[in-house]
Amino acid sequence: MVVSQTTKNIDYETVIGLEVHVQLSTKSKMYCSCSAAYSSAPPNTHVCPVCLGLPGSLPVINKQAVEYTMMMGLALNCNIAEHSHFDRKSYPYPDLMKGFQISQYDAPLAYGGWIDIETEQVVNRIRITRVHLEEDVSKLLHQTNSLGEIYSLVDVNRSGVPLMEVVSEPDIRSPEEARHYLMTLHSIVRYLGISTGNMEEGSFRCDANISIRERGTTRSNNKVEVKNMNSFKAVYQALSFEAQRQRELVQKGEHISMETRGWVDNKEITVSQRSKEYAHDYRYFPEPDLPPLVIERNWVTEIQKNMPELAQQKRDRFVEQYGLSLYDASLLTESRALADYFETCLKSPALQNLPKQKAAKELSNWLLGEFNRLLNLSNIDITRTKITPQMMGELIVFANDNIINISSGKVVLEVMFQTGKIAKDIIAEMNLARIGDTSAIDEIVKQAIQANPDAVADYKRGKEQALKFLVGQVMRISKGRADAKITAEIIKQNLIEGE
Repeated sequence: MVVSQTTKNIDYETVIGLEVHVQLSTKSKMYCSCSAAYSSAPPNTHVCPVCLGLPGSLPVINKQAVEYTMMMGLALNCNIAEHSHFDRKSYPYPDLMKGFQISQYDAPLAYGGWIDIETEQVVNRIRITRVHLEEDVSKLLHQTNSLGEIYSLVDVNRSGVPLMEVVSEPDIRSPEEARHYLMTLHSIVRYLGISTGNMEEGSFRCDANISIRERGTTRSNNKVEVKNMNSFKAVYQALSFEAQRQRELVQKGEHISMETRGWVDNKEITVSQRSKEYAHDYRYFPEPDLPPLVIERNWVTEIQKNMPELAQQKRDRFVEQYGLSLYDASLLTESRALADYFETCLKSPALQNLPKQKAAKELSNWLLGEFNRLLNLSNIDITRTKITPQMMGELIVFANDNIINISSGKVVLEVMFQTGKIAKDIIAEMNLARIGDTSAIDEIVKQAIQANPDAVADYKRGKEQALKFLVGQVMRISKGRADAKITAEIIKQNLIEGE
């Protein structure tokens, strides 16, 4: 087919809507009393007639899951429904024990919200269509026998775990914007404490609807659903690939099929899985075994009153209250655990004599620098560190008072991190206290001068770099304990006297 030059030059924009599924961290499942802690349990041990879908079993609504979903709705500026109900969503998959899923269709718990995301210093508002509640499905384990035949086993432990779905309007215009939107949602669920948000375990997963349209118009080509994206990077790569694939099809004059495609991570491509299903295929109807939900306003008010401070609010407060840069405040508030650790450190007795903004800046430098490096190397969360906020505050005071220098401070921090010992004991055991006594430094300076006659000659010929070299030699001999400014002055004095 010959494509006209006009078709090739059309400017297309990407249109993306996301459906995010979040497993809620409740103790029991959505409609029964079975434990929801399925991930490390032996297969088919957290099961009962309800989550097995046996005839005659009756579901009961998990109140905590409803409250968690309302919390998410409030965090996303949604309206909380006064009346809601559950529906049966029928589809014949082998991982669906009952042959239908108890979900919500026309009466979600929360609707009509929005969230602001920041990309490249531009704030974009993404509308939230709905936040509703449903149950997760079983897990299929695909196996191959000795004859090379493929078969599947069903683990029902996950069946019935509370699953919250956040559906956006198609307001996202790029894969990068989609990534930022997901990261913001992820931060919210972690701050609210309603989910682990672990993407590798499937606690936070995403499906995307993506299409393209001529820029400036409202009529899109057929949309494609993309599944199997289990990381922020995978979402970005899958949507980037799909947007380009659709543009190339249109430029060739070919049709974009409405279908479901899966992301193949190791090949970095999407592949067709099945033709797109429509809502009426699911044969929704109200769940007859569950009563409608009547949500009283005082219930919503009580939940709202107990909502924690979220990342963006905390970030802005850190800038205003502690004088931190927006960059540092953003990094500190990426994790609620890190933000809480930061503020607990600031309240430690050791830091009370320092000006608040100075203490905050010093602490921020340590946490975002060396401490973060140690956490990453050990691959542990800050909640598991051996360094208490009190210990961290004491280390910062030792460094601020010049009892130790920065180099020694890093050594002390690492030993604290590995052993849980306090800074004072480590400094004494390793003899790391800064040498400020001029006579002691003078002895070390004489050793450095005697051992480096070429550097001495270079300095006397006017090469200032030689002075830095000699200071470095003194720091080496003293194992970083000598005061650098005092050392430089004593070296100059010795070299003048030796002329």
